Amino acid sequence: MSKYYQATNVGLVRKQNEDSLTIIEPETFIIADGMGGQAAGEIASQMLISTVRDELATKKLPWNEDVLQSAILKANDNILLEAKKHVDYQGMGTTATILHVGEPTESQPQITSQKAYYAHVGDSRLYKLDHGSLKQITQDHSYVEDLLRRGEITEDEARVHPLKHILTQAVGAYSDISVDTGSFKVKNGDIFLLCTDGLTNMVNDEEIAKILTSSKNPADDLIEAALHHGGKDNVSVIVVGIL
Repeated sequence: MSKYYQATNVGLVRKQNEDSLTIIEPETFIIADGMGGQAAGEIASQMLISTVRDELATKKLPWNEDVLQSAILKANDNILLEAKKHVDYQGMGTTATILHVGEPTESQPQITSQKAYYAHVGDSRLYKLDHGSLKQITQDHSYVEDLLRRGEITEDEARVHPLKHILTQAVGAYSDISVDTGSFKVKNGDIFLLCTDGLTNMVNDEEIAKILTSSKNPADDLIEAALHHGGKDNVSVIVVGIL
């Protein structure tokens, strides 16, 4: 069982919000950051959400990482197909980050502890608050992250790099994508954050962690922090607390 908060905002610079987010029962959280000309980014992120929802509805619980991965790959196919039908949609794509917290089922009553599964493409992120500090669970699929991983730039340089918006993986942008997946045990008191880069490009980890530990409505307060620091992009967050 979890308690969750969600919020999204167009920000202070962009004219439209291309982020999409949703919560699907049971205990499944999805966030997506669309990209593309005109309204194409918004369409891509919404298609990601709707396709994943439809795909999960056909699967038996628990929805493990393979199920989540399959749903994202189906969304990739659907978005590519839609882009072929409309010239204005060509090149559209979206990030995708999904967290599913599984619970014991009638077929698996012996399970006494919860386990979480995730699937991820792009540079939206999944974090866990660990003893007051943020631990990034997902890895960004971006040009700058590749530079950082190879040791060619520092973390400080990565934060302000002019090409940090360039993704190496995006749902609907490529015919063949690689979906990162994983699983881990969860316990009461754990806090997870799903967010688009409109938050992480504006607010540092220390401030995010402080808000997560002290706020009565962390989603709204994280949005406010991003706006306070400039709000240069759409910003969306889902905060999940395990009870």
